[in-house]
Amino acid sequence: MEDSAHSKRSVTVADVAKAAKVSKATAARVLGGYGVVSAKITDQVMAAAAALEYRPNELARSMSTGRSGIIGVVVGDIENAFFSLAVRGISDAARLAGFNVIIANSGEQLDAEKSAVDLLIGKRVDGLIVTPARCDSVDHLQHVRRAGVPLVLFDRAIPELDVDAVTGDDRDAAITATRYLIGQGHRRLAYVSAMDAEDGGLTDIGRISNSAVRERVEGFVSVLTEAGLPNPLHYIRLGATDQQQTDGVLKRLLADSAAPTALLASDSLVGLRIFKSLQSLGLSIPKDVSMISFLDADWTSVTVPPITIVDQRVYEMGKLAGERLIARIERAPLAVERLRVSTSLVVRGSVAAIGR
Repeated sequence: MEDSAHSKRSVTVADVAKAAKVSKATAARVLGGYGVVSAKITDQVMAAAAALEYRPNELARSMSTGRSGIIGVVVGDIENAFFSLAVRGISDAARLAGFNVIIANSGEQLDAEKSAVDLLIGKRVDGLIVTPARCDSVDHLQHVRRAGVPLVLFDRAIPELDVDAVTGDDRDAAITATRYLIGQGHRRLAYVSAMDAEDGGLTDIGRISNSAVRERVEGFVSVLTEAGLPNPLHYIRLGATDQQQTDGVLKRLLADSAAPTALLASDSLVGLRIFKSLQSLGLSIPKDVSMISFLDADWTSVTVPPITIVDQRVYEMGKLAGERLIARIERAPLAVERLRVSTSLVVRGSVAAIGR
């Protein structure tokens, strides 16, 4: 006997039109979301479509309307809670506007990002939200603009592209966190990031290709300089890309003849790795080392002690990026902007006050 699920014919616009007692053209306008149709007729058509379990042919709709109804999103690392929250915000904004979302993960690798962008453009997405792995290599993003596809950058800004960007107030956030540590008496402060680096250290801030990291490091260094502390780049460490690498970074930092008394983690994944590294070394937070992490990730509030964090309001950032892209798709007359979402410091128990 033939499988009825496979033999059942797909419901067409003509079927819906017949059931709703309207013309095929009218049914197409209602189901396609274009043209002007009265509320009464719209209700008739939608009721008939629901009763028949009509499913739209996305390819046909794309050909007739010039839109796919899809937004492409390329994030740096979906394992990172920062990007997971951002995608929720983007997806909620998209759904409210009638768009679906395709998500691609670059793993913070430029080649993977380029491939993802090419794939999404090939799928005729109506717009793209991209977290650029590098802010100094933008040819593929220039191609997106030349193709006429609306583009919004997320978390990182590239002024040369002349497109909207939604970011945190990264420099100010780092300034606030670092001043808090200074205010608690700390004079040897380290900043730890997952950015790749050949030797793990940093000699030139301008060479940091990630604008968010660069601005945080600038804020961190500015406070150390303001406080009159020598060699502010000395305790900046890159390369905490996984647990093993982070263990190595922490061991080298703490083996310094003047080891840091406080650590600032660039994101929640790095923060968690630092927490684990300190545990494995038998060090107590904040008795032996104080720490602050960016992002109010779930783990930060359940550790002992709970971790002082920079609250980045990532869901709002994602939602704003989605709304901005949809406005561009709808051709809203807006000036190109960098939209900064404010952060705040949430003080918990991971920073100890020490003698001056």
